Amino acid sequence: MDREPTSAPRGRRRSWPWRRNDGRLRRWPFVLGALVLALLIVILVFDWNWFKGPVERAVQAKTGRVFHIDGNLDVDLGRTITLRGERLRFANADWSKQPQMASAQRAEIDLALWPLLRGKLRIPEIRLTQPNLLLETGPNGQPGNWNFGSSDGGTQVILGRMLVQQGRLRFQDVRGRTDIDVSVDSLASQRRRGDAAPPIAVAGDGRWRGNPFTLKGSTASPLELSESDHPFKIDLRGSAGSTRAHMRGTLTNPFQLRVFDLQLSLIGTDMQHLYPLLGIAMPSTPPYQLDGRLKRNGEIWRYEDFNGRAGDSDLAGTVQIDSAGQRPFLHADLRSRRLDFDDLGGFVGAPPRTGAGETANDEQKAQAAKLAASAKLLPSTPYDLGKLRAMDADVRWKAQRINAQTLPLDAMDAHLTLNDGVLLLQPLDFGVAGGNIRSDIRMDARKSTIATRAQISVRGMQLGKLFPDGQLAKEASGAIGGEIALAGTGNSIAQMLGSADGSVAIGMGKGHVSNLVMELAGLDIAESLKFLVTKDRQIPVRCAFGDFAVRDGVMDARALAFDTTDTLLVGSGNIDLGDEKLDLLLKARPKDHSILSLRSPLRVAGTFKNPTFRPDFKALGMRGAVALALGAIAPPAALLATFETGPGKDVDCVGHHSK
Repeated sequence: MDREPTSAPRGRRRSWPWRRNDGRLRRWPFVLGALVLALLIVILVFDWNWFKGPVERAVQAKTGRVFHIDGNLDVDLGRTITLRGERLRFANADWSKQPQMASAQRAEIDLALWPLLRGKLRIPEIRLTQPNLLLETGPNGQPGNWNFGSSDGGTQVILGRMLVQQGRLRFQDVRGRTDIDVSVDSLASQRRRGDAAPPIAVAGDGRWRGNPFTLKGSTASPLELSESDHPFKIDLRGSAGSTRAHMRGTLTNPFQLRVFDLQLSLIGTDMQHLYPLLGIAMPSTPPYQLDGRLKRNGEIWRYEDFNGRAGDSDLAGTVQIDSAGQRPFLHADLRSRRLDFDDLGGFVGAPPRTGAGETANDEQKAQAAKLAASAKLLPSTPYDLGKLRAMDADVRWKAQRINAQTLPLDAMDAHLTLNDGVLLLQPLDFGVAGGNIRSDIRMDARKSTIATRAQISVRGMQLGKLFPDGQLAKEASGAIGGEIALAGTGNSIAQMLGSADGSVAIGMGKGHVSNLVMELAGLDIAESLKFLVTKDRQIPVRCAFGDFAVRDGVMDARALAFDTTDTLLVGSGNIDLGDEKLDLLLKARPKDHSILSLRSPLRVAGTFKNPTFRPDFKALGMRGAVALALGAIAPPAALLATFETGPGKDVDCVGHHSK
């Protein structure tokens, strides 16, 4: 018999499983909230200093240098995590004498959270208070202390900008005798677009190649130093002694100083002051001002397309220096539209002119005053042997026009080479009075005393242009030529000439001169007075020449004559280049009969600086001897080739000058 299902007892309710957990479910929000609150409380009250040890060990493992956080460490969490540390110290390289490379009173570093989760460390900003950074090169060629060895290819780091307050940066290069110590502060008012770092204001001083200097200006953020191939912008003004420089542009890897692209302005009182700063030997110059493009690629330095002035001369061109060899090698291509001749005085140890309208520095003015008070005329300032041996050079300098007070110079073309202490000027060519003076000069400075050889050729100089402002020479004419060959020893121009051996020969072919000049030379007083108050006339010149043998700095006249249709002048005597003294006797033989003949020999004496011209009455009785000597006077054959003698037998300079 079927049994009916037993019904549930009355009064009992069915219990479903989900209804049995209903109370606990209602408690979950409270539990989660409590956990979040507890976590926040832990975060708020957590002592982040617990992480100082792990952080210090991580930095040391990454860099190989000891890192200390002597103050508190704090962290702000969020989309951008901010780390704050106080009194931080970072050790220097093992070879350094300074224990610390970097320190800061306070540092704040912002970290972007989401890039970090993707394996990238992005630092939008670093803020440093009173940081001190020491960058130095190793004394024995070690890499700079900013080099931490090869990277292990870890987390990529993206740096943003850096803000610095009351910072200090020091750069030391012991081998280069360089020590730069500057204060640094961010120019917050010049923040750039995006994440670019604002520039850093710098001001300080130090020593460059052992020479004191001051520095002021701005640079890019130091964070840009982390990318060695990233151009590092600078705008700096520096001064060292009387030399001032303004540099603006970019450097690549600035602490290696390997690649430059700078606009460089230089202002100074004397270019020779650049030698201790740059190691490049320059002659003494008047005050100068130059502006050009300074570039460097490896060991090649170039000062391109510069323009400026040195003294009263304009100067432009390009200079290149190669420092890869045993000695620096300078290559220069220089140009001047207008060259003031006395600005070249530094090449021979002489100061420029210091009168009204002339440019000279205080040292040169003192040198000029000393030279003016001296009885000597030739420059006695010695060449610096150390500078002549310190570098090699190949310099070409062309001047379109030359301004000289006492010489009618037209142009200049000079080619100078310097190799292992041997200097060559081949050529040194001046356009003079419509002709030219071409010199080949060799100076050997390898020993303690310079040995010098000079070969000088004179061609085509016009007598009328030698003294264009002289009343007596305005209508004079004649082509002048000659050859000078000298060899001497000494470390100054005066010493070289005072010891010279060789020959000096100068001559002029057919031409004409003022009769007044000849009458004055012959001391015909009546005729001279007559021409002074009446019209002068021109006298044809048959020949003029001077031939000297030079030994131990003394020039002895072998043949000395000036022959016109009016008068024949012959001379004898010597010129002492060492003592700078003159001792010449000029004898006149008239070819006419003036109303008063007082034609005594003329004695040329005195010094180069103060020559004297006076009649020598003691030689009045020597007319017979003079007449006998005249027949033996003739110019040397080599001299005749340097100027035009005119056609015909025994005409002008070809024959003896007794006719």
